[in-house]
Amino acid sequence: MPERTYQWKLSQIRKHIDVISNKLAPKTVLKNATILHSYLRQWIKGNIWIADDRIVYIGDQLPEQMNQTEMIDCANKMVVPGYIEPHAHPFQLYNPLSLAKYVSKSGTTTFVGDNLFFLLQYDKKKALTFLDDVGKLPYHFYWWSRFDLQTEVHGEERIFSHDFLKQWLAHPSVIQGGELTSWPKLLDGDDWILYWLRETKRRGKKIEGHLPGASQSTLLKMKLFGVDSDHESMNGKDVMNRLKMGYTAALRHSSIRPDLPKLLQEVQNEGLTTYDHVYFTTDGATPTFYKDGMMNQCIDIALQANVPAIDAYHMATFNIAKYYQLDDQIGVIAPGRMATLNILESIDNPAPSSVMAKGEWLVKDGVQQEVNDNINWGKYGLQPMKFNWELTMDDLQFSMPVGMKMKNSVIMEPYSLAIDSSVNQLSTDHDESFLALIDRNGEWRINTVLKGFSKKIQGFASSYSTTGDIILMGKSKDDMLAAFKRMKEIGGGIVVCEREKVIFELALQLNGSASNEELEMIISKQTDFFEKLKERGYLFDDPIYSLLFFSSTHLPYIRITPRGIFDVMKKTVLFPSIMR
Repeated sequence: MPERTYQWKLSQIRKHIDVISNKLAPKTVLKNATILHSYLRQWIKGNIWIADDRIVYIGDQLPEQMNQTEMIDCANKMVVPGYIEPHAHPFQLYNPLSLAKYVSKSGTTTFVGDNLFFLLQYDKKKALTFLDDVGKLPYHFYWWSRFDLQTEVHGEERIFSHDFLKQWLAHPSVIQGGELTSWPKLLDGDDWILYWLRETKRRGKKIEGHLPGASQSTLLKMKLFGVDSDHESMNGKDVMNRLKMGYTAALRHSSIRPDLPKLLQEVQNEGLTTYDHVYFTTDGATPTFYKDGMMNQCIDIALQANVPAIDAYHMATFNIAKYYQLDDQIGVIAPGRMATLNILESIDNPAPSSVMAKGEWLVKDGVQQEVNDNINWGKYGLQPMKFNWELTMDDLQFSMPVGMKMKNSVIMEPYSLAIDSSVNQLSTDHDESFLALIDRNGEWRINTVLKGFSKKIQGFASSYSTTGDIILMGKSKDDMLAAFKRMKEIGGGIVVCEREKVIFELALQLNGSASNEELEMIISKQTDFFEKLKERGYLFDDPIYSLLFFSSTHLPYIRITPRGIFDVMKKTVLFPSIMR
């Protein structure tokens, strides 16, 4: 089992013993509850005693000492563990805190998060301090440690230094390595990645793959390399193939891949009868996808697909905790575990009426409670971007013969340009736009043409990208400059301009990559953004993921990266970025 900081001091443990010995009163008692008992796989009747942040007793008895004990009658109600998101990307316009505050209202209180933001857009010295501090909030935050950046950058070896990776893997809240998007390098003989896979396993931590469309042979090889799970199943056969090889398989339901209803139907058709090694993930969905909650939505879909209720709840709780070897702390309602649980009005409705995390009420009888969950972002160097450089018309020269064609929201194909890209204004009769990626510090740029994003967007600037560098696109170079100017004024974000007037803006105050506003506001802003893009010819599912994946080399076929235009299949820079 991975080494972790034990939750309770000796004095606290003695206090908990005194509570069940009836020498001290518990803080809270949930009586007459119908409890999901994961070890029995049964719903049982009983009372739950809570002392501090810990469940100390489950059974028929009530405490003799009840001085100032909060007594909650849960007759005709169900109590289940707090829901767990096992694969979060917590900087998708929102930030970890705004995400947790919003989705905890619907019962998701534990998150296993990506560290890519910390690698590419963060002061590495402050990252582990942030992990320590966010772990003190009334939510459960765990993390993973990447071995690759899923893009091509200058000086990757400086980012993935031996000491840095070692520090991340040693941190008690880092519970897995991955997600392993660079598995082709591993197959090609990269022993640096293999060393870190082995080091992760030596520390008793899991390794998560990223294996879309992987063949049986590839799945087998990845299993021998040490990969434990994968969330990239596209259909029921993919799920079954992973299970047959001993993987834990995630069923994804996200804004870019809302596959859960289909996957459940297909695995049932494939004859799956046990769900013990399957769990849900929403895989870093964009804000509007979470309007009605997070893992509660997945449970609801499973219940509607006639998955047995205990399995439906376990795929969002117990299965995940067992996989990550956390079931001694979370994912289970049993003595000794953290008091993180949801109270339901019925088994058929996974949206809880009350939510408790670490012994603290987040929602009580449908009313959100005041909790101390503030973060001083400036302490970690997360603040609005500052630009000490200017963008000029000279930076917007487009003479490259090869452009990028959007096949869908995230897949880009190369194509030969047939338009005159030397002009300042492109026609709205076609769907080709100028596209540039510019270093956030103004040191380099790479310019091309993008086909398929829109026919009418004139000027677009975004500091939200895989690497935190600046994406510029549009039909009009004047509007692109205007959008950049406004993005600079607001300290980073997303800006759309027409006739040099701003028609949309979203400030991203945290290094230009995430908002520090509440998720409700971000949902409203994203809705407005998407509507404006659709009005101007954006035809795909998720423009936020389009921005994120323009530079992501874990997807085919061609990408715009800090190193230049990159051919993913040939692993070659076709046209290098140039210094400004």
